[in-house]
Amino acid sequence: MPIRPFRLPKILLVAALALLISLIAFGNMTDYGSNFAYVQHVMSMDTIFPGSSITYRAITTTWMQHAAYLLIIAVQTLTAWLCWVGAWRMWRRRAASVAQFEQAKKLAVIGLSLGLGLWLVGFMAIGGEWFGMWMSVHWNGVATAAHLVLILLAALIYLGQHEPEPTS
Repeated sequence: MPIRPFRLPKILLVAALALLISLIAFGNMTDYGSNFAYVQHVMSMDTIFPGSSITYRAITTTWMQHAAYLLIIAVQTLTAWLCWVGAWRMWRRRAASVAQFEQAKKLAVIGLSLGLGLWLVGFMAIGGEWFGMWMSVHWNGVATAAHLVLILLAALIYLGQHEPEPTS
């Protein structure tokens, strides 16, 4: 059975996102202090607009900040792993039937969805809105999170497109 033309781009897209998210997680692990400072400032809300009335939401307890950061790293690592395994499974099924290839995409879809949740909920909703990260000049990651949300969402939409069953 010949390889379908849209399978390789889907596989490469998932692998590219697995690489990107792996590098993000690796950077967070290997440069823990610098990247922890980001989480610490966002959760402390110490760089948002002076006089903001939402500072009661701040979390300044260090262990809670570390816990949040470790959760972020764990979710990033799991997301990357799911995407890598998903890309591998898709690669192995690149010449398989439509149903088998669709089945092979499941882990990639879960991984991309998990990443989408992390950057949309974790960074944009919680970090950006709850902790007012958008008000910080130095610790504002809303734009970066939005870029990742758009890329992950586009990848999910592209990956979710079903190919037609071949006609004899």
